Amino acid sequence: MEGGVHKPDASAFRECLSLSYKNPYVLRLAFSAGIGGLLFGYDTGVISGALLYIRDDFKDVGRKVWLQEAVVSTAIAGAIIGAAIGGWINDKYGRKIAIMLADLLFLLGSVIMAAAPSSVILIVGRVFVGLGVGMASMASPLYISEASPTKVRGALVSLNSFLITGGQFLSYLINLAFTKAPGTWRWMLGVAAAPALIQLVLMFFLPESPRWLYRKGKEDKAKETLIKVYQEKSLVDAEVQALKESVELEEKEAANSEKISIMKMLKTKTVRRALYAGVGLQFFQQFTGINTVMYYSPTIVQLAGFASNRTAMLLSLITSGLNAFGSILSIYFVDKAGRKKLALISLCGVAISLAILTATFRHTETHSPMISALDTSHFSNNTCTAFSKAANPAVWDCTACLKVDCGFCASSNKLMPGACLNPNDITKKMCQNDHRAWYTRGCPSNLGWLALLSLALYIIFFSPGMGTVPWVINSEIYPLRYRGICGGIASTTVWVSNLVVSQSFLSLTKAIGTAWTFMLFGIVAVVGFFYVAIVVPETKGVPIEEVESMLEERALHFRFWEKKTAPPNKQ
Repeated sequence: MEGGVHKPDASAFRECLSLSYKNPYVLRLAFSAGIGGLLFGYDTGVISGALLYIRDDFKDVGRKVWLQEAVVSTAIAGAIIGAAIGGWINDKYGRKIAIMLADLLFLLGSVIMAAAPSSVILIVGRVFVGLGVGMASMASPLYISEASPTKVRGALVSLNSFLITGGQFLSYLINLAFTKAPGTWRWMLGVAAAPALIQLVLMFFLPESPRWLYRKGKEDKAKETLIKVYQEKSLVDAEVQALKESVELEEKEAANSEKISIMKMLKTKTVRRALYAGVGLQFFQQFTGINTVMYYSPTIVQLAGFASNRTAMLLSLITSGLNAFGSILSIYFVDKAGRKKLALISLCGVAISLAILTATFRHTETHSPMISALDTSHFSNNTCTAFSKAANPAVWDCTACLKVDCGFCASSNKLMPGACLNPNDITKKMCQNDHRAWYTRGCPSNLGWLALLSLALYIIFFSPGMGTVPWVINSEIYPLRYRGICGGIASTTVWVSNLVVSQSFLSLTKAIGTAWTFMLFGIVAVVGFFYVAIVVPETKGVPIEEVESMLEERALHFRFWEKKTAPPNKQ
């Protein structure tokens, strides 16, 4: 394994599958740590459905868009702090301790959310869950990467991404299961305590990362774990030698400096280049809008013209299922096609999908059903206040009605003129008693199916590439001495970007419209394509200890289509 790119003799995916009978211990390590990804995914998905019912239970949340964004984004704010301190905890106390601490925080947060008597206490619970998710988002892929054989490292780290999307799919199933149960959203949020408790127990019986152990001078314990991971003595010896060389180089650098600092890191060429690639990937992953789709998927479905909460969640289940399917594809392709090529194909498809979404929502906004003054008058004193005071109500359509926070009661033919009414439970019930659909998020449209199709296309392209590649690259690109700190910076970038996008999404759709919001994400995807093509190196099959040498060679990678040659053998 020393001295070059490891070339798989078949495919890493098949090799990964063969571990189930050749060496199940490695899969046990990966699955146990990967539950952190499941928790991350579950929280991302569950809040999207729970929010529909939280709005009904807590009227202050239903009335204020910023409060709905706060219920979602305070968990992300917690995750920023969790990711920031997670790097330090990973380096000082180990990857295993960081994962177990994340489980405890997630467990506590789930209990607080399930019992929350008000929106304030609910938000407090969301912060605790966020702290756990942020810490796990970095520790889990790092643990898997450092405890995996080089040949299947990418596939096993992709397993973490699959469990993220699997958690999202599971959350939609659980959301649907509890739609008619007393307490609805409380069950949805409380169930998350179960996988956190399971991972806490499993991790207790697993060893620490062999690379962390070796770096801390616990060579014998590290070798014990490596023997279980690699099994063959020659491979174990090669890995130990590579670790020894890596740690010696690190100690040599450390002897010339008093402590790790941001300035020291940025002055180190390999670290700086690694951060450009890793942090850049995480930035573009978030600003292409994936978590607005996951956090607000049912709401987006309603914006596309599907009024029912249950229908919105059922259709969202399809996008979540496609996300999980895409992660399975990534496990196969990430070590076969390569990280960089997968990311570029992904960004290209995402840009096309977002262009279709922009055109579809723009058509919906400009061709929504008109408001009938006669129909509206049939609802006596429930006419929308803004509509009744309008200087020219004849030009009002459904889009204008929803912009002033009123509700649209569609006619039996949803595309025909309807009524613009004050949004409260009484008018909603009156409308539905007439067997008419009630809209407060989006307007009826004959292109709703196209919006769903392009949303599905977006997920299919995003999940196998940009959904997985940033996590894989960040788990293997940083020099050992800086890995925890750099991983913390990358994870913090994820959560800060996530916070900005999720906290502003609903406000943006209200201020500039859903179409232009998706167009902004599309522009970011195009910029991201060129950034990845030029800045991000290909790490497929490169042993972690040799990634640093590769970064030393060059900073820019314009000819990304060319096959990378192996670095020269060490003498």
